[in-house]
This record gives sequence, C-alpha cells and structure tokens, in this order.
Amino acid sequence: MKIYTKTGDDGSTGLQGTTRISKSHPRIIAYGLVDEINSSIGLVLSENIDDDIKNVLSKIQNDLFLAGSDLSNPNLDNKENRISKDKIVFLENQIDIFDEKLPSITNFILPGGHRIASLMHIARTITRRAETQIVELAKKEKINENCLKYINRLSDLLFVLARTVNMRNQIEDIIWKP
Repeated sequence: MKIYTKTGDDGSTGLQGTTRISKSHPRIIAYGLVDEINSSIGLVLSENIDDDIKNVLSKIQNDLFLAGSDLSNPNLDNKENRISKDKIVFLENQIDIFDEKLPSITNFILPGGHRIASLMHIARTITRRAETQIVELAKKEKINENCLKYINRLSDLLFVLARTVNMRNQIEDIIWKP
C-alpha cells in the first residue's frame, strides 16, 4: 500500500463510507485536532515518566485514535468504533485517583513547572482547542455526544496529571498573581 494516493490533491478527503468533503470542513479539523492531542501525548510519553501516568496516557492514546475514528464517521447509525460512556468514566476515575493526592487549589494555576508538566499543559491546551472545534461541529452536524464529553474530561485529567508531576518532583504549583 502506498502512503500517497493523490485523491486529496483537489483539497478533499474521504470520510468513512464513500463521502468526500473539504479538508477545511469542521469535521476534518476536529479529528485533526484529536490527532494533534495524541501526538502531544506521544511527546509526553517520550519523557521519563512514572509508570502509573505512562499506563494511563498509553490507554488514552488508543482511546483518542477511537475518538478520531468516531468523529470521521458521520453515520451515527453505525455503532462501530465509537467513544462510549465507559471511556468517560475511566477518565473521571483517573482524575479522582490522582486528584485526591494533590493539595487543594484556591487560585488559578499557571502552566509550567517541571518539563513533563509543561508538556502536559500543552497537550491540555490542544485538547481545549479540539473541544471548541467539536462544539462547532456539533452545531452543524450530529455527532456522538460522548466524544465531546471525553475530550472535556481529558483536559481536566491532563491538568491534574501536570500538577501530579510537579508535586512528585517537589515543584509547587505556579500561582497566578493578577
């Protein structure tokens, strides 16, 4: 199989099924941003990170691939390769597990601290951008609402994981000072 097909040379791309749409369509941008999240998490995984965080992020990478597939299939009657509620519950459980060990926060926290925490904050901001694009897509077309919920929870988990990395490396949260 060749990597290039030349079918997209006209600025279109194929969705699951036979539909072709513009590469600038909100659906393409949405799952492209999900791919960008996945790549940024891959960068985090290239660092020397704790096994518990590595295991969570590795699972998330696989789930993000599923989310991209979900968003690339506008036929909601097709139930194959969809983000399900159990994927959201997994993220919520991980948030609870990691957050219970963190000091409570009373101020806004600036992204930064340890290099790995900073990389997670970058992944978090990409996730927020993807969420915005998925919301925009959902205004125009029906989508699996679990995708939006999953991406929303993922940004929360990445925030908690960034704080966890800082805490484990004895770096205090960077408090916003207006």
